Amino acid sequence: MSLRIVVTVKYVPDATGDRHFADDLTVDRDDVDGLLSELDEYAVEQALQISENSDDDVEITVLTVGPEDAKDALRKALSMGADKAIHVEDDDLHGTDAIGTSLVLAKAVEKAGYDLVISGMASTDGTMGVVPALLAERLGVPQVTLLSEVSVEDGTVKGRRDGDAASERLEASLPAVVSVTDQSGEARYPSFKGIMAAKKKPVQSWDLSDLDIDEDEVGLENAYTTVDSAAERPARTAGTIVKDEGEGGKQLAEFLASQKFI
Repeated sequence: MSLRIVVTVKYVPDATGDRHFADDLTVDRDDVDGLLSELDEYAVEQALQISENSDDDVEITVLTVGPEDAKDALRKALSMGADKAIHVEDDDLHGTDAIGTSLVLAKAVEKAGYDLVISGMASTDGTMGVVPALLAERLGVPQVTLLSEVSVEDGTVKGRRDGDAASERLEASLPAVVSVTDQSGEARYPSFKGIMAAKKKPVQSWDLSDLDIDEDEVGLENAYTTVDSAAERPARTAGTIVKDEGEGGKQLAEFLASQKFI
């Protein structure tokens, strides 16, 4: 038997960089470096672990939707051990929101062929966490989301979802969509051998026409959500210094109370 896993990944701006909005209130990607979303690394890791623990022939495909530089995210996933990659790139995708992105991913997943889709719990830039559920709805398959443990056996995906007060055991028949949290296990570092091997692994490039998607279904002008305004975060100011001359504790308490910390 064979198991086809598609891992959805996202190329995001480096959170440590100086990020800005462009004139159209989308993220200005030209002035900041990008990388594979850290939360998606956990999804790649879980796909690799499923492959290593399976008696089936497992093929792992990483899929991203993004600009030309998004290939860097795919290369990182390939260097971790994924088998091949798909990059959906089209100028008309600029500004596409989560709902539009789920459409593109669904079409690409169907075209690629799959038994299991694995996603991170959210992207580190948008942090909405809704795409896995939207993707499952579009594909018409079960969703098992926010798992801290996941395995596949006999055509069934099983996992554990941890809440504040209890944990749940969940399962669904394949095909299915799952998302994993940052508690699912540390993602491995690419080895030198893996980095060199990634350069020879296939990366397919598709555009909207390859997926039979009209330009009026995606893009900033057709998004269901919009940003009306944005402002720069205020510069950090000097903190308040409390000198203890006998009433330091009282001054500290008054300050914390004024900030509604106590």
